[in-house]
Amino acid sequence: MSVEAASTSSWQSEYRERVEGVLERFLPASDSPPARLHQAMRYAALGPGKRIRPLLVYATGVAVGLPPAALDGPAAAVELIHAYSLVHDDLPAMDDDDLRRGRPTTHRAFDEATAILAGDALQVLAFESLVENTSLPMEPAHRLEMVRMLAHASGTQGMAGGQAMDLAAVGRLLERSEVEEMHARKTGALIRAAVLIACAAAPGLSAPKLKALDRYGTTVGLSFQIVDDLLDVLGDTALTGKTRGADALRAKPTYPAITGIAVARERAAELAREGIEALAGFGAEAGQLREFAAELVERSR
Repeated sequence: MSVEAASTSSWQSEYRERVEGVLERFLPASDSPPARLHQAMRYAALGPGKRIRPLLVYATGVAVGLPPAALDGPAAAVELIHAYSLVHDDLPAMDDDDLRRGRPTTHRAFDEATAILAGDALQVLAFESLVENTSLPMEPAHRLEMVRMLAHASGTQGMAGGQAMDLAAVGRLLERSEVEEMHARKTGALIRAAVLIACAAAPGLSAPKLKALDRYGTTVGLSFQIVDDLLDVLGDTALTGKTRGADALRAKPTYPAITGIAVARERAAELAREGIEALAGFGAEAGQLREFAAELVERSR
């Protein structure tokens, strides 16, 4: 079953609608000054998207015994960080993309300066949602740990570092291990953080279960990016919402470019299996996480 088919399943549809409602409430109104900046923020954050990271926050919450209402702030936070990263990655100084989620990128729909500011504002709004959200019934120290996790996943050891490695690698032939390291930072770090940030809301979680969920987030994060690389080669722009072949045109050292399509597919599936196996110590409460990993390698967008 693909992620598209799973989007009709009750839990994924419910979580998408839930986090989109949270984002709608938390983002500044489009007519409040500075209106153009607020409109750009809403354009970037509320546009059509898979909401993969919030889904993982909520699904991990189920695995550790937390209701969705306890995780609205963290779910919104990881999606806001993701939205900011897409706005900045699409800029002419970075990947110079014209299409995102099936419509013009933020700097094309508005302008470059507004897009930079929108990304900046979405990033800090993510941390504000962790600090101020009243749905988190936890000690300040636990909220601080969530902030630390999200900052780490966003910085030089995470997305920013991964993007820097990506830019530096253009036109170069990398080793497979180097591509995996780049992917683990640029995409994998925030996916792992989506899992761990839900764990931080359950401070009584045992060390073995925390380790298992950490392993799950790490393997699924890397698998997700390898599938993204494959979709750049094989995907349908109408489904992916991104220009097909853009990585090859920029001479980016993607996973299939380094290993070939067959090996890339095998590696993505292997990582997804590892993620599922990591959850062996969980029962039915981790069913959503298992389902997500199983469907990951078959997605078409």
